[in-house]
Amino acid sequence: MKKILFVASEVVPFIKTGGLADVVGALPKFINKKKYDVRVMMPNYRGISDALKEQMEYVTHFYMHLSWRTQYVGILEMEYEGIHFYFVDNEFYFAGTYPYGQIFEDVEKFGFFSKAVLSALPVIDFRPDIIHCHDWQTGLIPVFLKDRFSDNEFYRGIKTVMTVHNLKFQGIWNIPTIRDITGLSMYYFTPDKLEYKGDANYLKGGLVYADKITTVSPSYANEIKNAYYGEGLDGLLNARSNDLSGILNGIDYESYNPATDEALAKRYTVDTFRKERFKNKLALQKEAGLEQDKKKFVIGIVSRLTEQKGFDLVSYVMDEICSIADVQLIVLGTGEERFENMFRHFAWKYPDRISINTFYDEGFSRRIYAGSDVFLMPSRFEPCGLSQLISLRYGAVPLVRETGGLRDTVEAYDEYNHTGTGFSFANFNAHEMLGILHYARRVFDNKREWNKIIERGMRTDFSWNNSAKDYENLYESL
Repeated sequence: MKKILFVASEVVPFIKTGGLADVVGALPKFINKKKYDVRVMMPNYRGISDALKEQMEYVTHFYMHLSWRTQYVGILEMEYEGIHFYFVDNEFYFAGTYPYGQIFEDVEKFGFFSKAVLSALPVIDFRPDIIHCHDWQTGLIPVFLKDRFSDNEFYRGIKTVMTVHNLKFQGIWNIPTIRDITGLSMYYFTPDKLEYKGDANYLKGGLVYADKITTVSPSYANEIKNAYYGEGLDGLLNARSNDLSGILNGIDYESYNPATDEALAKRYTVDTFRKERFKNKLALQKEAGLEQDKKKFVIGIVSRLTEQKGFDLVSYVMDEICSIADVQLIVLGTGEERFENMFRHFAWKYPDRISINTFYDEGFSRRIYAGSDVFLMPSRFEPCGLSQLISLRYGAVPLVRETGGLRDTVEAYDEYNHTGTGFSFANFNAHEMLGILHYARRVFDNKREWNKIIERGMRTDFSWNNSAKDYENLYESL
């Protein structure tokens, strides 16, 4: 049986700030357990709930050299939903309630974490055939593995996979500090290794030394080889293009299931949504403080309110969006202050049309998916995106920009051939987005056609089953 170790900075249900945690929490459950022993390792943050901490068991502890320091490393473990989890414990680094803080603190924290993961393996008697690293926080694992651990017979032959969930975040700091943190020699701080514009780059190290590189959608894997999306690493990614592939994220269809979701006012299936789903729309309108009317055109947004997510486009044409016939806009999320304030301003200007909720609530997000007519995602770039997959599952027709995973998962509506699962626009242009919104509003009036779009979307399969097989094929290739 082959052994796979997933390593990540956040994992559902223990701690989550974004889609990374969803992926690492779900994917191991769908890998073939007859062929693979899949385990997960993550930091033991103070912010993990007491209910989960009470289920952890102490395994061992040891002391590890990190450059000139000697650091405590504790190991705890538990089994959750059939998956074996390990937790790296160190109160100095992981005492925060939030996984990330100042970037300097983070590069030291995850430098420690990366070395602690490798150091712990012989202590817990688990030698993985493959270590599957996720994002920049684990970028030093392939580097350390090729450096000081390579002399130890235990580590020889261990392969690494580096998955990039968002290339924008890379873990960059000055070389003297990173050398002081890691103890790596100057050999590693050259342009063909960790050096990046005079600084040191954790993610670049992972991309250079990992045996295989993946991203979370095929389109994003192609896009990041271009300068516009490449975040300064497009040259390296082109050089490693033979080892780079895109495997689409999935969602957990047991967790995200409108037929069983207790957060909804009325549960429904693809066969019953025509008679039942509108009840969720009415309940959502009431919860959001808007007029209850199933004929209204409800646009839902559940997102981080950032420039990456395309909200500069939205802000540019908000007056025009609010003038669409019978439109209501319900927004849930937090982010950049300018976008939060923009939505608050327009909610004050159009109180009967806009509900702005600058917080996050999992149950409310699910009710937006279940009650909206359209789900808006006009992203500047989107490695994969999970929200459009959830919206398809719940029957909210996605309206997206054709980039990354949005292009791979939303088929544009074709009124002549009666195909498609949503609406899309190609250029990062506010009026192009507005034009597609107006078009969707016109199609919405044709209830028979609109319901066909919903049905096709709800019947698509973006569960983890298909993606898990692609990852298994990748592992086999190693």
